[in-house]
Amino acid sequence: MVQGTMSDVGKSALVAGLCRVFYRRGLRVAPFKPQNMALNSAVTADGGEIGRAQAVQAMACGLAAHSDMNPVLLKPNSDIGAQVIIQGRAVANLDAAAYQDYKAVARGAVLESYRRLCSRFEIVLVEGAGSPAEINLRHHDIANMGFAEIADCPVILIGDIDRGGVFAQIVGTLALLQTHERKRVKGIVINRFRGDLALLTPGLSWLAEHTGLPVLGVLPYLPNLHLEAEDAVQPQRQCKPAAALRVIVPVLPRLSNHTDFDPLRLHPMVDLRFVGAGETVPGADLVILPGSKNVRSDLAWLRGQGWEQEIRRHLRYGGRVIGLCGGFQMLGRAIHDPLGLEGAAGSSQGFGLLDVETTLEPNKQLRVVRGTLAASQAEVLGYEIHAGVTTGAGLSSPALDLEGRSEGAISADQQILGTYVHGLFESSAACDALLLWAGLSRPQSPDYRRLRETEIDRLADAIERHLDLAVIERLIGLSTAEIVP
Repeated sequence: MVQGTMSDVGKSALVAGLCRVFYRRGLRVAPFKPQNMALNSAVTADGGEIGRAQAVQAMACGLAAHSDMNPVLLKPNSDIGAQVIIQGRAVANLDAAAYQDYKAVARGAVLESYRRLCSRFEIVLVEGAGSPAEINLRHHDIANMGFAEIADCPVILIGDIDRGGVFAQIVGTLALLQTHERKRVKGIVINRFRGDLALLTPGLSWLAEHTGLPVLGVLPYLPNLHLEAEDAVQPQRQCKPAAALRVIVPVLPRLSNHTDFDPLRLHPMVDLRFVGAGETVPGADLVILPGSKNVRSDLAWLRGQGWEQEIRRHLRYGGRVIGLCGGFQMLGRAIHDPLGLEGAAGSSQGFGLLDVETTLEPNKQLRVVRGTLAASQAEVLGYEIHAGVTTGAGLSSPALDLEGRSEGAISADQQILGTYVHGLFESSAACDALLLWAGLSRPQSPDYRRLRETEIDRLADAIERHLDLAVIERLIGLSTAEIVP
């Protein structure tokens, strides 16, 4: 099990890289995260929903994602509450206090999924959540040491030197663990090191002596490494003033699945910018309204930030607009939530730019989809995750054709497109067609799926060069005969 000194220190990346290392050696390996809190999610082969990071780790193993890989997913829909997804299915909306009481039920699902994976795979690589030193979350813990204790799982602790204070991160984390928990930690990894390793060596010697634990290696900072983010919006990459197409995306308070925009962030011909609260909305060729875990609340936030007027002005000047999932719902006439699934029951007026309206229903629609863009016949392979059912005359002009059914809507003037399909830009052909529609002449979109595979291999190569894999193999219980270089 890989645990971290805090969030975003490299747990997901280390598990993904190790998954690829062992997969390349011909071993049957699977990822597992007992509990995840994230708004970036993926649809699994068995029709469930898990955290996006575990789907990427499954790719690293050469596997289709499965709901057992992340049996508890919490999707925040307010500052104190979240939708609780157990083994791929939404079961409740609970506030933080109520979820603490629910953990006993969640623990049963965690252990059931873990045992199933262990019966099918030679290696299960487990990722912790946040930090094991969160004192207030110790009771009934199923995310870190609580799980490691039940599963009798050895632990590697990873810290991020690029954030600063890595020795304090590691020593402080170990100091806050109970004695029996500290004994479970078998090694330390330092992540994202820049510079001359010789200058760090005295600190590594001190750390090993002070903690009594081996430092299994120091992973270098890998410039521009791309792995799809577990949750937080990734920092803006370098400005691309020479890019031919400008794209902007509002950072909604409950923005979900912003990994939809990774192919555009990495596109050499596109300057994509996330626009946060209080920022001036810049001019652009294309505005994309993203997914949301609380659509009516985020719609009100957009209005409060002045986005409605800016979008209408953008359209008057001939700009293009895409609404993805929750963003599609916002473009319609109204959004109804009669059961209060995402907040207080009620209805909200949409922007009225597409002749559709949406009602939220309890049963979430989860499906992997394949089809084509209606206008260009470019191939699309993506997924749907939504509770909304959208109806209206606008659907008679669909945006996509999905294996026998039409989906989404495009306005009569061809300026506005709405769809529930995530992953819309991952296909080079579809990305080219959409960027051409948005005003980019002769687009040449990179092969995003190949790039993703290349980046996973790049991470695995670094792990093989810089970590003591012999120790990790012993912790896993691999014999020399099982290890094929």
